[in-house]
Amino acid sequence: QVQLVESGGGLVQAGGSLRLSCAASGRTFSRNVMGWFRQALGKEREFVSRITWSGGYTYYADSVKGRFTISRDNAKNTVYLQMNSLRPEDTAVYYCAAASSPSTRGSDYGPWGQGTQVTVSS
Repeated sequence: QVQLVESGGGLVQAGGSLRLSCAASGRTFSRNVMGWFRQALGKEREFVSRITWSGGYTYYADSVKGRFTISRDNAKNTVYLQMNSLRPEDTAVYYCAAASSPSTRGSDYGPWGQGTQVTVSS
């Protein structure tokens, strides 16, 4: 079983930056893909970005491309999401999750972390 713990959320002004972390433990070798999703209040969960443990292949949603960067530290079993040029519409609870193969569908991921709140003020 894989366990995931997110951290790094907070309150930031528009145009600012935050870095989220997702620490993985357990049978991480069984899940080669780590993804970030977010869910704003009253909205559906949406895909943000993903990365593979092996090769570090990345993929981004159009809404964050050029502003967010996903990376991983295999030695620490940790995935990061560097978020720059933040906008009020980026406000959401951000979740990391693990998958066996690359996907943008939340239903292909599991387990999930507990989430971390990101609030961007205008």
